[in-house]
Amino acid sequence: MPAAALTAKPLPTQSTAQRSVLLDSPYTPAVKRPLPAGRPREWYVTHNRRLKAMRLAIALLDSGVYLPNQAHNEAIRSTAERIGVHPPSDTTCHMVRALMRYSR
Repeated sequence: MPAAALTAKPLPTQSTAQRSVLLDSPYTPAVKRPLPAGRPREWYVTHNRRLKAMRLAIALLDSGVYLPNQAHNEAIRSTAERIGVHPPSDTTCHMVRALMRYSR
């Protein structure tokens, strides 16, 4: 690639926390559907735990915690408080680390 084609991007004038994200199409949240009836209670508990672990893993990655060994239970619980979900159990914290481990 010729050197003339390489140009530096201008630095943003706002921090990323203040900058709005531009999407190609208007954002519409996914339609929430009720969970299927007739499953054992443990299935619903596990399903909701997986959703919570996914939200927490995404929030940790967004905050700069990229490695599972950086995500201690205290860090996960403080992230949960920051994003407005109930404090996770030890099992959910373990699941968050597992998601981070396999996301690479």
